[in-house]
Amino acid sequence: MKKWYGGALVASLFMLLVLRYVVMKNPVEESYLMNPFSSNATNPLEWVHITGSPTVQYPVNASQVISVDAIAFSLFAQRNLSEGEQQSLFTWNLLKNLINHSHALPNGVEAIKEAGSAWNSLMALVQEKKLGYANDNSSKKAKEKQCPHFLNKMNATEPDKSDYKLRVPCGLTQGSSITIIGIPNGLLGDFRIDLTGEALPGEPDPPIILHYNVRLHGDKMTEDPVIVQNTWTIAHDWGEEDRCPPSTPDKNRKVDELDQCIKLVSKDDNRTVSPHSHGSRKSSVGLQGVKYFPFKHGSLFVATLRLGSEGIQMTVDGKHITSFAYRETLEPWLVSEVRISGDLKLISVLASGLPTSEDSDLTVNLEALKAIPLSHQKPVDLFIGVFSTANNFKRRMALRRTWMQHPEVRSGTVAVRFFVGMHKNQIVNEELWNEARTYGDIQLMPFVDYYSLITWKTLAICTFGTEVVSAKFVMKTDDDAFLRVGEVVASLSRISMTRGLLYGLINSDSQPHRSTDSKWFISPAEWSEEKYPPWAHGPGYVVSYDIAKAVYNKFNEGRLKMFKLEDVAMGIWIDDMKKEGLEVRYEKEERIFTEGCKDGYVIAHYQGPREMMCLWQKLQETKRARCCGDP
Repeated sequence: MKKWYGGALVASLFMLLVLRYVVMKNPVEESYLMNPFSSNATNPLEWVHITGSPTVQYPVNASQVISVDAIAFSLFAQRNLSEGEQQSLFTWNLLKNLINHSHALPNGVEAIKEAGSAWNSLMALVQEKKLGYANDNSSKKAKEKQCPHFLNKMNATEPDKSDYKLRVPCGLTQGSSITIIGIPNGLLGDFRIDLTGEALPGEPDPPIILHYNVRLHGDKMTEDPVIVQNTWTIAHDWGEEDRCPPSTPDKNRKVDELDQCIKLVSKDDNRTVSPHSHGSRKSSVGLQGVKYFPFKHGSLFVATLRLGSEGIQMTVDGKHITSFAYRETLEPWLVSEVRISGDLKLISVLASGLPTSEDSDLTVNLEALKAIPLSHQKPVDLFIGVFSTANNFKRRMALRRTWMQHPEVRSGTVAVRFFVGMHKNQIVNEELWNEARTYGDIQLMPFVDYYSLITWKTLAICTFGTEVVSAKFVMKTDDDAFLRVGEVVASLSRISMTRGLLYGLINSDSQPHRSTDSKWFISPAEWSEEKYPPWAHGPGYVVSYDIAKAVYNKFNEGRLKMFKLEDVAMGIWIDDMKKEGLEVRYEKEERIFTEGCKDGYVIAHYQGPREMMCLWQKLQETKRARCCGDP
């Protein structure tokens, strides 16, 4: 007996050592918290193969391998969730095949891996609360964690510290701003403003979404004062510098229709620096000095970084100075901290317009804002899927209070759901989870929300519209688009086509953007033809059931091409169906306005929460589609 016990003990110790070795060799199968992927696969158009290899590899280092089974277990394992909680996962559970071809779009592997980590953390918290571990102190802490609308700090400079950090708990969104009041001081007066994200466990430093470097005495490229903007990630190091003044005039492009750098004139038109100068530094600003510069040693300034739709704008003392275009995977919702360092007396910092969730306990007429439950007995004529980002709380609430109150939606004839990817920030994911449980109109996605992956959301909308509900028509729109739902339904009725239909603002003569400065840049390797097939602009388009069903089927059969521009991707998919014999009708709707609002609209794009409320009020009062600038 003693021999048997001793042998069993030795065997047990041996097995523990083996298990420890396996976990140490491949810790990602336990937690997915290793460094993120550094995907160099930039081709957004390639065949998707469902029968992929049993592992997903790092593109940079093939020796590091992640088990597909491990990722699948993390994202799709059965959880102890209520029926109501499971409603937000209807589409999630139908997208398991994304894991097998996560390489099909840029940053896909990284986004799925990061979602696994975020999902594990969220589910651990949910289960903790269900088991009653959350006491009064943790509940109080949870309330303190809620996303605030603004943050401010007066007399921000602390003794014996050359840097300052302002935590932004729920990221930034379009319309958010950071205002800094300070005085350049010290020996040089140079200072830096960094908007940083969250560092993944195991990474030494977080990504920098914006590095704003003010150099009053120039640098190695110029003797004149200069502003240098850039980004940094552990995978790609520093990106290409955006300089103000630019090194060459042709680099001064527009971002949100504003100059990347304002034109700075020379401080002495007769002063020139020879390009053949043997000095240690060369002037690159038109070979002349700068007359106006927004920052000055010893002088007070008020600087505001404001987030637009295409990038970040900087104004100083009320004057626009610079713009900086967002870069791939470095989007504003990722920002978790503002860091200010250098020779600067910091007087105050104010972060405003921050994404904040609404306390449902204080919401008026809450029941009227909740989604109508789906019913198998009552068919859905039109399903509308809305693209949204996790921390866009205000936009979703604006839609619930406005066009989602159309009679067609409240009667259940039209169903609406938001399609939202996971966030890297646990606080945001907690708020999103609570919002999904409260309103029942959110479909969570098993990947982190990167712009390069929006085509996956189009696939998800087609999946929900055909597999969860069986809608006659499936529509895609954005959370900043105002819809006249009744007019969309009426238009579809007038068209009287239930097969092979693409309804929207059709573009039949568009070419790929070949400029690398464009947000929609497509290389010849990604799309070799001179023109795209007909497609409908993204703020709102409708496809018939058969097209949406074919998209879902082709995806699962490994015959769906992936393209990173989602509206063009739908046009490509339909064109392939057309080649296979489908009779397609392209129905152009001229009343879809992609650049704002015009009277008579069916869809008005780029509408913020206030504009949404105004448009809804006008629609209710006048029964006409009038824009808010009109009397």
